[in-house]
Amino acid sequence: MDELVIARSLFGMTMGVHIIYATLGVGLPLMVLVAELMYQKTKDRDYAIMANRWTKGFAVLLGVAIPTGTIAGVQLSLLWPGFMEVVGRVIALPFQIEIYAFFLEALFMSIYVYAADRLSPIMRIVSVTLVAFGASASAILITNVHAFEGTPAGFEIVDGKFVNVDPWEAFFNPSFFVTAGHVTVSALMTGAFVIASIAAYKMIRQRGNTREYKFHHKALMMGLVIGGVFSILTALNGHESAQQLYQYQPEKLAAAEGLFETQTYAPLAIGGYTDKEEREVKWAIEVPWALSFLSDDAFDTEVLGLEEWPEEEWPPLFVHTLFNSMVGIGSLLMLLSIVGFTWYKILKRKEFPRWLMWAFIAAGPLAITAIEFGWIFACTGRQPWIIYHVMKTEEAVTTSGNIGLLFVLFLIVYIILMISTVLVLRYYFNRNPIGEELDQ
Repeated sequence: MDELVIARSLFGMTMGVHIIYATLGVGLPLMVLVAELMYQKTKDRDYAIMANRWTKGFAVLLGVAIPTGTIAGVQLSLLWPGFMEVVGRVIALPFQIEIYAFFLEALFMSIYVYAADRLSPIMRIVSVTLVAFGASASAILITNVHAFEGTPAGFEIVDGKFVNVDPWEAFFNPSFFVTAGHVTVSALMTGAFVIASIAAYKMIRQRGNTREYKFHHKALMMGLVIGGVFSILTALNGHESAQQLYQYQPEKLAAAEGLFETQTYAPLAIGGYTDKEEREVKWAIEVPWALSFLSDDAFDTEVLGLEEWPEEEWPPLFVHTLFNSMVGIGSLLMLLSIVGFTWYKILKRKEFPRWLMWAFIAAGPLAITAIEFGWIFACTGRQPWIIYHVMKTEEAVTTSGNIGLLFVLFLIVYIILMISTVLVLRYYFNRNPIGEELDQ
């Protein structure tokens, strides 16, 4: 197999595993913070128990996110030396500043975990706030390198040499704010829906007006409300992201929508699959003029089709399916949160129907799946470029061999790591059942 394919597969697998832990590492601290705030406001001890138990789960996930993130950093250097040369010369700032963000997160995480009982209420809130801030800052800073890949800025290449380097211009590249916003709000959404999933599962097992059932019901509603708010923000930010693609990466937008011919009043293709031979999206539902309007807020906007570029510079056409799946899941999660809130708060129903409970249980895994689809779309849709219109992926890959063996070894490591994570979490929470804490 081609070394480039193996290198991309290995790094993609590493990021696919790491992104689960990193996303929850950003999303869960907000849930802990909200639970802590609710406890300080209402003095309802259930919220203090939520904050404590979620913090324990977060600590386990953080313990795995650190080594997987370290592996990703090492693989960047080993698999993509050409790319890292550009990073070292132009955009090393995010990597350097991220160290301080992680230090902030780890420091106040330790304070909150080991000294929470000895802290004043205000200091407990400050500690968790700084944990959440540090987690989000770490994600944003690392993601900024990805933003730079899509919209490189802050340097010029003259005769093969980097000149006029401006690290801050590279840092605040054109897609920095949109990408930073998207990674943050989508992670916060995912963390909330994962909590809602777990709470819904526990409620199904605790059917009835029991003490534990009421506890999990509170957690479910908190997850649905916060998840719903951030799903709306994710959708709004996603619209901005699409307009960024229209402006800076038009072939990526064309591939995402399966648009082959440049046209005004371009339709939006929902669903279906892209047929390269027929040059159309088959079985799709087309919304007339919608793509033009979404691209630049005008129905007569001209949207460039794939035929404007050589075929070897087209992104893989399956990104249309990834893009639609990501958007579809996000829309479904938004709908679930609205239905759940309406059912309980507006219709005043005390219990959810069983079919809706199972939908809530599916929400967390679906949110994580959408995150995976989103990242694959973002990175694969940029191909064949590792730095858009500056360096192709094949120019950055390592020339050393035996990458296939590394792929197999890391696959085994990740399988063990993910199974171990589940077992450790199950062991801890089985040894510390919620009933005992509620009875204290």
